[in-house]
Amino acid sequence: MADKSYRPLELKNRLKLRISSIWLCDADWLVCQNVLTVVLVSQFIGGLFLLGMAVFSGEAMPPVRHLVYGAFAGVFGNIGLIALYRGLSTGRMGIVAPLSAVLTALVPIGYTAVYAGLPSMTRFAGFVCFGIAVWLLSSADTRFRMTGRELLLSCIAGVGFGLFFIFIDKANDLAIFWSLVWARVASVAFLFTVVMVVGKTGTPKAGQWLFIVMSGVLDALGNLLFSTAAHLGRLDVSAVLSSLYPAATVLLAWLFLREKLRRRQWMGVGIAFIALGLISI
Repeated sequence: MADKSYRPLELKNRLKLRISSIWLCDADWLVCQNVLTVVLVSQFIGGLFLLGMAVFSGEAMPPVRHLVYGAFAGVFGNIGLIALYRGLSTGRMGIVAPLSAVLTALVPIGYTAVYAGLPSMTRFAGFVCFGIAVWLLSSADTRFRMTGRELLLSCIAGVGFGLFFIFIDKANDLAIFWSLVWARVASVAFLFTVVMVVGKTGTPKAGQWLFIVMSGVLDALGNLLFSTAAHLGRLDVSAVLSSLYPAATVLLAWLFLREKLRRRQWMGVGIAFIALGLISI
């Protein structure tokens, strides 16, 4: 990892991380049951958005090695996205989103600890608070029983997103926009292959297309802001702050889907904001 990992997060970087977290949570919430079709279309739309941003910015094309890192990021991120969307559409949103966020953060934390050194004690305390917050958010009921399907999909999603964070951080040393464009190219190619193999995927209803388009754009914006934040600061800090999206996802489930939140979950939301403060110092 380059020396950029040691630079402290600036105020503008923190703002990008929070906006990234909000947009990621919104993209997760706007899903339907035709998972493969939804992800393929949304990734294609997000790719067009990122391509336009790359051309408009005038950013130079990076070396092939960085584009390959971006392609790996796209494939792993796609695997995580399919698993997450499948989990959200077939399982409990208030469980799948927080649990997947744990591994999403832990994978880059372990990678950064090996290649860039351990974080400060304050930020480490923030990481601990993050873990507690996610545990509280995912423990809404004292009779909480996670199904095997929810556990499997959450783990696949978390590891996939964690590897996406690592590879996109390796790809964005020289170019932010083009690394994300190639991530989308690989993502769409991978998904198209899966669709051809699977065959039947279903067609979303007419009223769902607007949400699919919004999901693709919001996901692309979240990726762009995370990549910028990781480029400016440490990967582990960027990953943890971006992974705080379950707090907003749970709140959206409470507000729009009428999922009941227990006191433990409200405590988790509060501790998540404490973690945000400690990590951002």
